Amino acid sequence: MRLKKIEEIKKDQSVSDIRRTLSYRPELFGDPFSACLQRVLRGPSDWSIGERELFASFTASRLQCAY
Repeated sequence: MRLKKIEEIKKDQSVSDIRRTLSYRPELFGDPFSACLQRVLRGPSDWSIGERELFASFTASRLQCAY
């Protein structure tokens, strides 16, 4: 069922590998990983949300992955 959902998404737009991974079996990886990312990017920190987003964007560009 999830694979069908991913295929439907793919028909309408390009889908990144990370989006496929997060969508395929969210109970095993997608949901916990997404929750962790939310804590890292939006939780308490000495850095602002904008700074953390900038760090993530810079890292993604250095690794040559779409952000």
